[in-house]
Amino acid sequence: MKEAMLYEKAGKGRVRCLLCAHHCIIKEGERGICAVRENRHGTLYSLVFGKAVTLNIDPIEKKPFFHFLPASFAYSVATVGCNFTCLNCQNHYISQYPREYEGRIIGIDISPLEIVAETKARGCKTIAYTYSEPTIFFEYAYETARLAHAEGLKNVFVSNGYLTATATELIAPYLDGICIDLKGISERFYQKIAGGNLGPVLNTIRRMHSLGVWVEIVTLIIPGVNDSVEELRSTAEAIKGISESIPWHVSRFYPAYRMADYLPTPVATIQRARQIGIEVGLRYVYEGNIPGQGETTHCPNCNQLLIKRIGFFVKENHLRAGRCPVCNEEIKGVWLHP
Repeated sequence: MKEAMLYEKAGKGRVRCLLCAHHCIIKEGERGICAVRENRHGTLYSLVFGKAVTLNIDPIEKKPFFHFLPASFAYSVATVGCNFTCLNCQNHYISQYPREYEGRIIGIDISPLEIVAETKARGCKTIAYTYSEPTIFFEYAYETARLAHAEGLKNVFVSNGYLTATATELIAPYLDGICIDLKGISERFYQKIAGGNLGPVLNTIRRMHSLGVWVEIVTLIIPGVNDSVEELRSTAEAIKGISESIPWHVSRFYPAYRMADYLPTPVATIQRARQIGIEVGLRYVYEGNIPGQGETTHCPNCNQLLIKRIGFFVKENHLRAGRCPVCNEEIKGVWLHP
Protein backbone atom coordinates (compact mmCIF):
# COMPACT_ATOMS: atom_id res chain seq x y z
CA MET A 1 0.00 0.00 0.00
CA LYS A 2 0.95 3.62 -0.49
CA GLU A 3 -0.88 6.75 0.58
CA ALA A 4 -2.69 8.33 -2.35
CA MET A 5 -1.40 11.61 -3.78
CA LEU A 6 -4.67 13.32 -4.66
CA TYR A 7 -7.47 13.32 -2.10
CA GLU A 8 -8.99 15.42 0.67
CA LYS A 9 -10.92 14.88 3.88
CA ALA A 10 -14.69 14.95 3.40
CA GLY A 11 -15.90 14.75 6.99
CA LYS A 12 -17.30 11.89 9.10
CA GLY A 13 -14.26 9.76 8.30
CA ARG A 14 -14.84 10.01 4.56
CA VAL A 15 -12.37 11.11 1.88
CA ARG A 16 -12.88 12.58 -1.57
CA CYS A 17 -10.57 11.23 -4.26
CA LEU A 18 -9.30 13.94 -6.62
CA LEU A 19 -7.55 11.67 -9.09
CA CYS A 20 -10.23 11.03 -11.71
CA ALA A 21 -13.42 12.72 -12.84
CA HIS A 22 -15.63 10.46 -10.71
CA HIS A 23 -14.48 12.39 -7.61
CA CYS A 24 -15.50 9.45 -5.42
CA ILE A 25 -16.48 10.16 -1.83
CA ILE A 26 -15.28 7.06 -0.01
CA LYS A 27 -16.43 5.95 3.42
CA GLU A 28 -14.19 4.35 6.01
CA GLY A 29 -13.20 0.84 4.93
CA GLU A 30 -14.58 1.23 1.43
CA ARG A 31 -13.06 1.70 -2.02
CA GLY A 32 -13.68 4.02 -4.93
CA ILE A 33 -15.21 3.05 -8.26
CA CYS A 34 -11.77 1.86 -9.44
CA ALA A 35 -11.79 -0.79 -6.66
CA VAL A 36 -8.09 -0.25 -5.90
CA ARG A 37 -8.11 2.89 -3.72
CA GLU A 38 -9.30 2.39 -0.16
CA ASN A 39 -10.11 4.63 2.79
CA ARG A 40 -8.45 3.33 5.93
CA HIS A 41 -9.12 5.43 9.01
CA GLY A 42 -9.46 8.64 6.99
CA THR A 43 -6.38 8.07 4.82
CA LEU A 44 -6.74 7.08 1.18
CA TYR A 45 -4.38 4.35 0.02
CA SER A 46 -3.43 2.90 -3.35
CA LEU A 47 -3.59 -0.87 -3.04
CA VAL A 48 -1.72 -1.52 -6.30
CA PHE A 49 1.50 0.45 -5.80
CA GLY A 50 4.38 -1.85 -6.74
CA LYS A 51 1.97 -4.63 -7.79
CA ALA A 52 2.36 -5.19 -11.53
CA VAL A 53 -0.07 -7.73 -12.94
CA THR A 54 1.42 -7.56 -16.45
CA LEU A 55 4.93 -6.82 -17.74
CA ASN A 56 5.51 -7.11 -21.50
CA ILE A 57 7.67 -5.80 -24.31
CA ASP A 58 5.53 -4.44 -27.14
CA PRO A 59 6.04 -2.57 -30.39
CA ILE A 60 5.01 1.03 -29.73
CA GLU A 61 2.64 0.65 -32.70
CA LYS A 62 0.56 -1.82 -30.66
CA LYS A 63 -0.59 0.88 -28.22
CA PRO A 64 -1.39 2.28 -30.89
CA PHE A 65 1.16 5.07 -31.41
CA PHE A 66 1.98 5.71 -35.08
CA HIS A 67 3.72 9.07 -34.65
CA PHE A 68 5.89 8.19 -31.65
CA LEU A 69 9.35 6.62 -32.10
CA PRO A 70 8.29 4.26 -34.94
CA ALA A 71 9.62 0.69 -34.82
CA SER A 72 10.80 1.10 -31.23
CA PHE A 73 9.74 -1.03 -28.28
CA ALA A 74 7.93 -0.15 -25.07
CA TYR A 75 8.14 -1.87 -21.72
CA SER A 76 4.48 -2.26 -20.81
CA VAL A 77 3.25 -2.11 -17.22
CA ALA A 78 -0.22 -2.62 -15.74
CA THR A 79 -1.96 -3.27 -12.45
CA VAL A 80 -5.46 -4.56 -11.83
CA GLY A 81 -8.39 -2.15 -11.64
CA CYS A 82 -10.12 0.49 -13.72
CA ASN A 83 -12.33 3.54 -13.17
CA PHE A 84 -14.56 2.50 -16.10
CA THR A 85 -16.76 -0.58 -16.47
CA CYS A 86 -16.74 -0.88 -20.28
CA LEU A 87 -19.05 -3.63 -21.49
CA ASN A 88 -16.69 -4.36 -24.40
CA CYS A 89 -13.40 -4.39 -22.46
CA GLN A 90 -10.74 -6.51 -24.15
CA ASN A 91 -8.70 -6.71 -20.92
CA HIS A 92 -11.55 -7.24 -18.44
CA TYR A 93 -9.65 -10.06 -16.74
CA ILE A 94 -7.21 -7.35 -15.56
CA SER A 95 -9.31 -4.20 -15.38
CA GLN A 96 -12.32 -5.75 -13.63
CA TYR A 97 -10.44 -8.30 -11.54
CA PRO A 98 -11.01 -6.71 -8.10
CA ARG A 99 -14.74 -6.30 -8.81
CA GLU A 100 -15.17 -9.87 -9.96
CA TYR A 101 -13.03 -11.49 -7.25
CA GLU A 102 -14.30 -9.85 -4.05
CA GLY A 103 -11.76 -7.04 -4.00
CA ARG A 104 -8.71 -9.24 -4.40
CA ILE A 105 -5.50 -7.48 -5.53
CA ILE A 106 -2.98 -9.55 -7.43
CA GLY A 107 0.39 -8.78 -8.99
CA ILE A 108 4.10 -9.35 -8.65
CA ASP A 109 6.22 -7.08 -6.49
CA ILE A 110 8.34 -4.80 -8.65
CA SER A 111 9.43 -1.30 -7.69
CA PRO A 112 9.56 1.76 -9.96
CA LEU A 113 13.36 1.59 -9.84
CA GLU A 114 13.31 -2.05 -10.94
CA ILE A 115 10.92 -1.24 -13.82
CA VAL A 116 13.28 1.46 -15.07
CA ALA A 117 16.27 -0.86 -14.80
CA GLU A 118 14.43 -3.64 -16.63
CA THR A 119 13.33 -1.22 -19.39
CA LYS A 120 16.93 -0.22 -20.02
CA ALA A 121 18.21 -3.79 -19.82
CA ARG A 122 15.69 -4.90 -22.46
CA GLY A 123 16.65 -2.09 -24.84
CA CYS A 124 13.25 -0.38 -24.73
CA LYS A 125 13.08 3.37 -25.26
CA THR A 126 9.72 3.90 -23.58
CA ILE A 127 7.68 2.74 -20.61
CA ALA A 128 4.00 2.31 -21.49
CA TYR A 129 1.42 2.38 -18.72
CA THR A 130 -1.27 0.37 -20.44
CA TYR A 131 -3.66 -2.64 -20.58
CA SER A 132 -5.68 -1.40 -17.60
CA GLU A 133 -6.22 2.31 -16.82
CA PRO A 134 -2.98 4.03 -15.69
CA THR A 135 -4.94 6.71 -13.85
CA ILE A 136 -5.89 4.24 -11.14
CA PHE A 137 -2.25 3.32 -10.45
CA PHE A 138 -1.21 6.95 -10.67
CA GLU A 139 1.27 6.94 -7.77
CA TYR A 140 3.07 3.92 -9.22
CA ALA A 141 3.16 5.45 -12.72
CA TYR A 142 4.18 8.89 -11.45
CA GLU A 143 7.14 7.65 -9.44
CA THR A 144 8.26 5.35 -12.26
CA ALA A 145 7.90 8.09 -14.88
CA ARG A 146 10.01 10.54 -12.88
CA LEU A 147 12.81 7.98 -12.52
CA ALA A 148 12.51 7.02 -16.19
CA HIS A 149 12.89 10.60 -17.41
CA ALA A 150 16.00 11.02 -15.28
CA GLU A 151 17.45 8.01 -17.14
CA GLY A 152 16.58 9.37 -20.59
CA LEU A 153 13.58 7.10 -21.14
CA LYS A 154 10.18 8.20 -22.39
CA ASN A 155 6.78 7.55 -20.86
CA VAL A 156 3.36 7.05 -22.46
CA PHE A 157 -0.12 6.47 -21.09
CA VAL A 158 -2.74 4.40 -22.90
CA SER A 159 -5.77 5.85 -21.18
CA ASN A 160 -9.50 6.47 -21.14
CA GLY A 161 -8.68 10.12 -20.44
CA TYR A 162 -10.77 10.37 -17.27
CA LEU A 163 -8.15 12.29 -15.26
CA THR A 164 -8.79 15.46 -13.31
CA ALA A 165 -7.02 18.67 -14.32
CA THR A 166 -4.80 18.37 -11.24
CA ALA A 167 -3.69 14.84 -12.11
CA THR A 168 -3.06 15.82 -15.72
CA GLU A 169 -0.91 18.78 -14.78
CA LEU A 170 1.00 16.70 -12.24
CA ILE A 171 1.98 13.91 -14.65
CA ALA A 172 2.44 16.04 -17.80
CA PRO A 173 6.08 17.06 -17.15
CA TYR A 174 7.06 13.37 -17.19
CA LEU A 175 4.63 12.16 -19.85
CA ASP A 176 5.82 12.20 -23.46
CA GLY A 177 2.72 10.76 -25.09
CA ILE A 178 -0.82 9.65 -24.40
CA CYS A 179 -3.16 7.56 -26.52
CA ILE A 180 -6.68 8.36 -25.39
CA ASP A 181 -9.63 6.11 -26.08
CA LEU A 182 -12.35 8.49 -27.26
CA LYS A 183 -15.14 5.95 -27.19
CA GLY A 184 -17.73 8.06 -28.94
CA ILE A 185 -19.14 11.55 -28.94
CA SER A 186 -22.37 11.04 -26.99
CA GLU A 187 -23.05 11.12 -23.27
CA ARG A 188 -25.47 8.24 -23.74
CA PHE A 189 -22.69 5.99 -25.03
CA TYR A 190 -20.35 6.87 -22.18
CA GLN A 191 -22.97 6.37 -19.50
CA LYS A 192 -24.44 3.16 -20.93
CA ILE A 193 -21.31 1.40 -22.23
CA ALA A 194 -18.37 2.81 -20.24
CA GLY A 195 -19.74 4.01 -16.92
CA GLY A 196 -18.53 7.60 -17.22
CA ASN A 197 -19.13 10.89 -19.01
CA LEU A 198 -17.81 12.40 -22.21
CA GLY A 199 -16.90 15.91 -21.04
CA PRO A 200 -13.91 15.04 -18.85
CA VAL A 201 -12.37 12.97 -21.66
CA LEU A 202 -12.53 15.86 -24.13
CA ASN A 203 -11.10 18.15 -21.45
CA THR A 204 -8.15 15.80 -20.92
CA ILE A 205 -7.43 15.68 -24.65
CA ARG A 206 -7.41 19.49 -24.81
CA ARG A 207 -5.32 19.83 -21.68
CA MET A 208 -2.73 17.21 -22.61
CA HIS A 209 -2.34 18.80 -26.04
CA SER A 210 -1.96 22.29 -24.56
CA LEU A 211 0.66 21.01 -22.11
CA GLY A 212 2.81 19.66 -24.93
CA VAL A 213 2.13 15.95 -24.41
CA TRP A 214 1.92 14.13 -27.75
CA VAL A 215 -1.68 12.94 -28.20
CA GLU A 216 -3.12 10.18 -30.38
CA ILE A 217 -6.76 9.08 -30.26
CA VAL A 218 -8.35 5.71 -30.86
CA THR A 219 -12.08 5.09 -31.36
CA LEU A 220 -13.39 1.54 -31.38
CA ILE A 221 -16.27 1.43 -33.85
CA ILE A 222 -19.05 -0.84 -32.55
CA PRO A 223 -21.81 -1.86 -34.98
CA GLY A 224 -25.14 -0.25 -34.17
CA VAL A 225 -23.68 1.64 -31.20
CA ASN A 226 -21.33 4.42 -32.35
CA ASP A 227 -21.00 3.78 -36.08
CA SER A 228 -23.48 6.24 -37.58
CA VAL A 229 -22.20 8.75 -40.11
CA GLU A 230 -23.39 11.58 -37.87
CA GLU A 231 -21.53 10.32 -34.81
CA LEU A 232 -18.34 9.57 -36.71
CA ARG A 233 -18.37 13.01 -38.28
CA SER A 234 -18.99 14.69 -34.92
CA THR A 235 -16.13 12.71 -33.37
CA ALA A 236 -13.76 13.75 -36.13
CA GLU A 237 -14.87 17.37 -35.85
CA ALA A 238 -14.27 17.34 -32.09
CA ILE A 239 -10.72 16.10 -32.65
CA LYS A 240 -10.04 18.64 -35.37
CA GLY A 241 -11.33 21.37 -33.06
CA ILE A 242 -8.34 20.60 -30.84
CA SER A 243 -5.79 19.93 -33.59
CA GLU A 244 -5.99 18.65 -37.15
CA SER A 245 -2.62 16.94 -36.59
CA ILE A 246 -3.80 14.57 -33.84
CA PRO A 247 -3.72 11.07 -35.34
CA TRP A 248 -7.11 9.32 -35.19
CA HIS A 249 -7.17 5.51 -35.14
CA VAL A 250 -10.59 4.13 -36.10
CA SER A 251 -10.49 0.52 -34.97
CA ARG A 252 -12.49 -2.58 -35.69
CA PHE A 253 -14.51 -4.04 -32.81
CA TYR A 254 -14.39 -7.74 -32.04
CA PRO A 255 -16.86 -9.40 -29.63
CA ALA A 256 -15.65 -9.35 -26.02
CA TYR A 257 -16.74 -9.47 -22.39
CA ARG A 258 -20.38 -8.40 -21.98
CA MET A 259 -20.74 -7.60 -25.69
CA ALA A 260 -19.75 -11.04 -26.89
CA ASP A 261 -23.04 -11.38 -28.77
CA TYR A 262 -22.27 -8.44 -31.07
CA LEU A 263 -20.83 -8.93 -34.54
CA PRO A 264 -17.37 -7.65 -35.57
CA THR A 265 -17.35 -4.30 -37.30
CA PRO A 266 -17.64 -4.60 -41.10
CA VAL A 267 -14.43 -3.54 -42.81
CA ALA A 268 -16.48 -1.15 -44.96
CA THR A 269 -17.56 0.71 -41.81
CA ILE A 270 -13.94 1.28 -40.78
CA GLN A 271 -13.09 2.47 -44.28
CA ARG A 272 -16.04 4.87 -44.15
CA ALA A 273 -14.93 6.20 -40.76
CA ARG A 274 -11.44 6.88 -42.10
CA GLN A 275 -12.84 8.67 -45.12
CA ILE A 276 -15.05 10.82 -42.90
CA GLY A 277 -12.03 11.80 -40.82
CA ILE A 278 -10.12 12.82 -43.95
CA GLU A 279 -13.12 14.77 -45.29
CA VAL A 280 -13.44 16.65 -42.00
CA GLY A 281 -9.81 17.71 -42.34
CA LEU A 282 -7.81 15.44 -40.04
CA ARG A 283 -4.33 15.01 -41.48
CA TYR A 284 -3.64 11.50 -40.17
CA VAL A 285 -6.40 8.88 -39.95
CA TYR A 286 -5.62 5.19 -39.58
CA GLU A 287 -7.60 1.96 -39.69
CA GLY A 288 -7.01 -0.30 -36.70
CA ASN A 289 -7.41 -4.04 -36.06
CA ILE A 290 -7.27 -4.76 -39.80
CA PRO A 291 -3.61 -5.67 -40.44
CA GLY A 292 -2.25 -4.49 -43.76
CA GLN A 293 -4.96 -1.93 -44.41
CA GLY A 294 -5.14 1.80 -43.71
CA GLU A 295 -1.94 1.84 -41.65
CA THR A 296 0.39 3.81 -43.91
CA THR A 297 1.45 7.38 -43.18
CA HIS A 298 1.43 9.68 -46.20
CA CYS A 299 2.53 13.28 -46.38
CA PRO A 300 -0.62 15.40 -46.02
CA ASN A 301 0.89 17.96 -48.40
CA CYS A 302 2.22 15.91 -51.34
CA ASN A 303 0.93 12.38 -50.52
CA GLN A 304 4.43 10.88 -50.50
CA LEU A 305 4.58 7.50 -48.72
CA LEU A 306 6.40 8.14 -45.45
CA ILE A 307 5.89 5.13 -43.16
CA LYS A 308 4.60 1.77 -44.37
CA ARG A 309 3.24 -0.56 -41.69
CA ILE A 310 1.77 -4.02 -41.64
CA GLY A 311 0.03 -4.63 -38.35
CA PHE A 312 2.38 -3.52 -35.58
CA PHE A 313 5.49 -3.65 -37.73
CA VAL A 314 7.16 -0.87 -39.71
CA LYS A 315 8.33 -2.02 -43.15
CA GLU A 316 9.55 1.34 -44.51
CA ASN A 317 10.32 4.69 -42.90
CA HIS A 318 11.27 7.54 -45.22
CA LEU A 319 10.97 10.44 -42.77
CA ARG A 320 13.95 12.76 -42.55
CA ALA A 321 14.21 14.51 -39.19
CA GLY A 322 10.44 14.50 -38.90
CA ARG A 323 9.85 15.90 -42.37
CA CYS A 324 8.74 14.65 -45.76
CA PRO A 325 11.83 13.93 -47.90
CA VAL A 326 10.08 15.26 -51.02
CA CYS A 327 8.36 18.52 -50.03
CA ASN A 328 9.92 19.09 -46.56
CA GLU A 329 6.49 19.23 -44.89
CA GLU A 330 6.75 18.90 -41.11
CA ILE A 331 5.03 15.72 -39.91
CA LYS A 332 3.86 16.18 -36.34
CA GLY A 333 4.99 13.55 -33.86
CA VAL A 334 7.85 12.35 -31.66
CA TRP A 335 10.48 10.98 -34.00
CA LEU A 336 13.78 9.18 -33.88
CA HIS A 337 15.99 11.49 -35.94
CA PRO A 338 18.69 9.80 -38.03
